[in-house]
Amino acid sequence: MTTLALSVPAPAFVYPLAVWILMAIVAVANGVFRELVLVPRIGEYSGHVLSTALLAAAILAVSGAFFATATVDYSPAELLAIGAGWTVLTVGFEFLVGHLEGTPASETVAQYDVLAGQVWILIPLTLLFAPLVFGWLLRS
Repeated sequence: MTTLALSVPAPAFVYPLAVWILMAIVAVANGVFRELVLVPRIGEYSGHVLSTALLAAAILAVSGAFFATATVDYSPAELLAIGAGWTVLTVGFEFLVGHLEGTPASETVAQYDVLAGQVWILIPLTLLFAPLVFGWLLRS
């Protein structure tokens, strides 16, 4: 019987999970800010666009700070896996919250419709590629 040994210590993937939890908290705060401040002042669509841009910037800042201080030398495949994990967790979280609020899944899916003027797709794309970009740039 053989055992599969991981070449990367467990904290190498626990730390990115903690970073995602921080980003989830920032995303919830961003949503509250959008609804309480942006939408009443600049309207629904402009609030959506500005809120999305602010959240993408926050994700980039948090990702950059994490990978600038990470003690693990992640491979490109591991960086992409971290980004994929962050993306899956985020989209799953959105659908779970929507379900708990009674929002139809079709409405949640509609948030990703670029042809309808939605820019939210920028968030999962930022989550997917930020680890690869920062992990690669800061490793060089």
